[in-house]
Amino acid sequence: MNLLPWTIYLSFAGAILALAAGTRSATAARVIALGTALAGWGVTLWAGCQFSPSDGLLTLTNTTWIESLGIRFHLAADGISLTLVVLTGLAAVAGILFSWNIEERTGEFFALYLTLIGGVYGVFLSADAFLFFVFYEIAIVPKYFLIAKWGSTNREYGAMKLALYSFAGSALVLAGLLWIYGAGNASGFSLTELAAGAATLDPNAQLMVFALLFTGFAVLAGMFPFHTWAPTGHVAAPTAASMLLAGVVMKLGAYGCLRVAMGLVPDAIFWFQPAIAWLAVIGIIYAGLVALVQDDFKFVIGYSSVSHMGFVLLGLAAATPLAVAGAVLQMFSHGVIAGLLFAVVGRMVYERTHTRQLAELRRLPLHRLMPFTAVVFVIAGLASMGMPGFSGFPAELSILIGTWPVSKLWTLAAALGVLIAAAFTLRVIQVVFFSRTEATADAAETHPLPPLTWPEQTGAALLLGATILIGLNPGLLLDWIIPGLNSPLLQAIWTGGAP
Repeated sequence: MNLLPWTIYLSFAGAILALAAGTRSATAARVIALGTALAGWGVTLWAGCQFSPSDGLLTLTNTTWIESLGIRFHLAADGISLTLVVLTGLAAVAGILFSWNIEERTGEFFALYLTLIGGVYGVFLSADAFLFFVFYEIAIVPKYFLIAKWGSTNREYGAMKLALYSFAGSALVLAGLLWIYGAGNASGFSLTELAAGAATLDPNAQLMVFALLFTGFAVLAGMFPFHTWAPTGHVAAPTAASMLLAGVVMKLGAYGCLRVAMGLVPDAIFWFQPAIAWLAVIGIIYAGLVALVQDDFKFVIGYSSVSHMGFVLLGLAAATPLAVAGAVLQMFSHGVIAGLLFAVVGRMVYERTHTRQLAELRRLPLHRLMPFTAVVFVIAGLASMGMPGFSGFPAELSILIGTWPVSKLWTLAAALGVLIAAAFTLRVIQVVFFSRTEATADAAETHPLPPLTWPEQTGAALLLGATILIGLNPGLLLDWIIPGLNSPLLQAIWTGGAP
């Protein structure tokens, strides 16, 4: 476990090396980026093999940073953060494989990409709130440049909208942290010290602080009605950036809601519980219905991503151990499945057909032109629908079962979202891959598409393997996650009082 900080160091070092190598050779930049991502993912898997679940954060490194303010470079991990760093490593490797075709300013692309990955690792491993915030900002900034420079449809607009929403949310988070630090007389910025400071605030101040923290993080998690940046950003982003945006960046917001907002002000979640739960349910149903009527293939996946993140927020709002464990498992599951769906749409299909319009794609016999792609998307679609045997099933089932004792109405409404997900997923499968006409029956012979490359096939296999593995044996992650819920900070949520 003590090797986990090296995921951060390796990512930043790899970013510098990729930038330098890119000035001479695009291939060298790609190899360095892939090697760095593989090394980081290897560290997370090795740590997972050595991990012994315990009730609390295991300190990895803890040293003074800004002594006058009580800010420390404090990295720690538990089963929750370990689950998400494993996801980050997998998403990083898959994203690079699906970006193997980047030719323009390759070194800069992978430098920004690895910088983003380093920031994400840092967020999931931070036990100091100020350090958490720094890494949080580091993870957001590269997204703007990746989308604005290498994106596609309305890339400048999509990049700016994402940045403005993200920084607005960050401002709310920083205000909440500073409020606790100042008014609560916290001795430092560690999560434990801030929780103790928050407990000294009067009840009204605690509610306001929680509102700032949770709302600020929920913006990046795609909570309705702050979700509009997400589909726009997904569509504008290049394939790897879309994969990271859906796969790990949105998880930063959900993780912040749990680790920071709920961890520091545990009592407040029950006051805001109905509002958060209903917004989550609305997001599930509304985004699903919008996905059902989209004509752009990537917008379908973009809105489906928002809908599935609604389950994460519902699990957090329910605030029962099973629902929250399901929410964390859903973060992992959605990261894998959404990343794969965006890879199919953005890299496999769009890069070869040069269109994302369903009306145009339905004229092509893609099941004959791209049989591997059709198979991958059908399997990924079934996983996204929550079919048994895939990671989405135990995740969503845990959330629904954990929410049922709190509110049967929320559970039933969210279950409706599962049906809507099945509807828009089956629609897009049928339209894109199995809706050819007789006039195009010979297109596979007369207009062949470029074959899939080994990086694409490898990336797809990795992501498919992950969702099937966890779908068949969710205990691999739940055995990490559930003990993490018993940490002193999160334990206060289940007992209904501050630590």
